[in-house]
Amino acid sequence: MGMTVIEKILASHSGKEQVVPGEIIDVVIDARVARDFGGANVVRHMREHDLAVHDASRTFFTFDCNPTGSDQKYAANQHRCRLYAREHGIRVYDIDKGIGTHLLIEEGLAYPGSTAISTDSHANILGAVGAFGQGMGDKDIAAAWHKGSTWFKVPPTVKIVLEGKLHDNLAAKDVALNLLERFGANKLLGCAIEIGGDVVETFTMDQRITIASMATEMGAIIILFPPNNEVIRYCESRAKTKLEPVLADPDATYAEIYRIDVSGFIPRVSLPGKPHDTAELPEEKIWIDSAFIGSCTNGRIEDLRSAAGILKGRKVADGVVLKIVPATDRVWQRCMDEGLIEIFKESGALVSNAGCAGCAAGQVGQNGPGEVTISTGNRNFPGKQGQGEVFLASPAVVAASAVAGYITGPGDLPDKPEKRVYEIHSDSRHESDSTVSKEAPPEDRPVEIKGRVWYIPKDNIDTDMIFHNRYLSITDMTEMGQYTFDNLEGYEDFASKVQPGDIIVTGKNFGSGSSRQQAVDCFISLGVQCVVAASFGAIYERNAINAAFPIVNCSRIEDLKLENGNELYLNFETGEIRNVTKEITVTAAPFSEVQMEIYQNNGLF
Repeated sequence: MGMTVIEKILASHSGKEQVVPGEIIDVVIDARVARDFGGANVVRHMREHDLAVHDASRTFFTFDCNPTGSDQKYAANQHRCRLYAREHGIRVYDIDKGIGTHLLIEEGLAYPGSTAISTDSHANILGAVGAFGQGMGDKDIAAAWHKGSTWFKVPPTVKIVLEGKLHDNLAAKDVALNLLERFGANKLLGCAIEIGGDVVETFTMDQRITIASMATEMGAIIILFPPNNEVIRYCESRAKTKLEPVLADPDATYAEIYRIDVSGFIPRVSLPGKPHDTAELPEEKIWIDSAFIGSCTNGRIEDLRSAAGILKGRKVADGVVLKIVPATDRVWQRCMDEGLIEIFKESGALVSNAGCAGCAAGQVGQNGPGEVTISTGNRNFPGKQGQGEVFLASPAVVAASAVAGYITGPGDLPDKPEKRVYEIHSDSRHESDSTVSKEAPPEDRPVEIKGRVWYIPKDNIDTDMIFHNRYLSITDMTEMGQYTFDNLEGYEDFASKVQPGDIIVTGKNFGSGSSRQQAVDCFISLGVQCVVAASFGAIYERNAINAAFPIVNCSRIEDLKLENGNELYLNFETGEIRNVTKEITVTAAPFSEVQMEIYQNNGLF
């Protein structure tokens, strides 16, 4: 009985002559990959269970989710992976290399007939070169690192035959979106897809990658292309060996065969929230705030050439931010060599180093609440690429939309940019005094307080120790308290133990470092009454005073003989400080006239 492509690949990697759909087999994996996203968990499993690495030459790290290393947690995870890699002789494709699934092809680690797994759900992109790729969780990856193989259930295979002729203005992304329109997110759920037909023979490797990358969005296990001569030559040049493509047997059995006339395909966009919810390019103007070209779906050189052809000699529309991220460093270098980077920069685009970008929420490409983005990514689930709305489209449509300022195709670009009229959303706090209700004057705030002491006998506690920079995106004061002192050694659990009304007493130069207001507001969030220090950082002192948060300079703190839990009395007018528990009194600097005025006003405003 004949086998399909995926059945032949799985059979050859499981020591079997024949496999059938539904059969569970143990599959040898040629390339076993962990990314920075999930990689640290793989390392944790390896260490906790004392697992040895089966074959370091087939084991890899790829750092593509946050290639800028700009997130503290990602940076820490990446370093854990690097340390483990050094111990075990594992190759790391670090933050300067690009998207891991693309690197597997570029480095010759994935090739026709091979197998690969990664903590990337789009590892099935390798179907573009006729290889078997799968995204798996960190436990699966750790098991494969240790054993060299993993169990897998042979999926049923469906065949899609593309017939007819594509319109000249159609991109590979349009082909993928038209297929999504036809099959939705679950009609082919759990199936392997073989795509064939005369049309497919003309597809370049980059076009195959784009289509294969959206198998996940169709709910499919993988989309497999029979490699053409171009793909074979490329993979042989990268793998440094002679390769034979794996093709389906003439009598292979398919669950379904679909014949689709591509002459009916049109340019499409995915509407926000669902990649499979596609529509024709809108006739009405949908204005955008930002545009993104990149991701594992559309960060290849052909994608960027397409975008450059539209952007050359044009400018990105006023009010629109265009972000461009090549898939790999090799692609980036080709953009440089061909002058594409210059075109992008002259158009007003931001070009970042290679990586996954906004799709992984770790690099450029994210949007904010209310922001409308058109993107070449493969997913636009709510929150996936930010908190705004995301449309998906081809690089040509995204580039054209960035120039026009609204969603449009390259054939409908206006001769002159249209000026967008923005709606002004009024906030009552920003309206004129005539429309703002006047608050009652604040009641006098107490100038005498008592509270339980947190005594922290340390000097130079800086703002990163108080409120680390990884939390700087937090603007809601109610959320800030939980992160207070979580970067101060010995006080990481402070936020869970402090009580409203407590008073912090500490050493010299408290609050040195950055200008972040959160380092003051986090104490207000927790209900801390006051901070007493031998001295304060200059910016911190101003921030606290302007926020009406009581701080007191006291050079004689040691004379108070403080211990945690002592009761402390303070008088802001006289400067008197008394350790009530031990009946010891010292004099500190009283509030200045300005500090008292702002304190009684409950803040600078």
